[in-house]
Amino acid sequence: MPPHPAPHRGRTRAPRATPAETLVQGTGERPTPARVAVLDILLATPRALTHTEIAAAARQSGIELDRVTLYRVLDWLVEKGLAHKIAGEDRVWRFNAMAGNGPSQAGAHEHAHFQCSRCGRLYCLDDLRPVFAFTLPPGFRCDHAELTLRGLCPDCDI
Repeated sequence: MPPHPAPHRGRTRAPRATPAETLVQGTGERPTPARVAVLDILLATPRALTHTEIAAAARQSGIELDRVTLYRVLDWLVEKGLAHKIAGEDRVWRFNAMAGNGPSQAGAHEHAHFQCSRCGRLYCLDDLRPVFAFTLPPGFRCDHAELTLRGLCPDCDI
């Protein structure tokens, strides 16, 4: 009969950090359960989600976030460059993890979006980086431009 392995003495290994936890830690701030949970949700979806959709996804994962906490976490993720927000045609903010999956520099949100005119879903088109060529009147300076394409997504175009 083989001998039983000796009990492990010393430190136990800490559980491996999730990608969201690692990204939040990369900001130099505390990876709170709410920050990690919300970023996990955003990283897991290919499209931008509304506050309501994020709250529902959190509940499905067994996480209860009150409305104010969720808004604060989303604002924090945007401020730290881990997520971005875009208003849909219905003027509802939608949030998505940043394409590079890491803190971004100002102006790094330089991709187009696609909003389905039937279901309202909003997708980030990370590989489509528009180049704007225009001339502003004297005294104007453009710091940000957005391009949102509208049409039917694959689920609605049947």
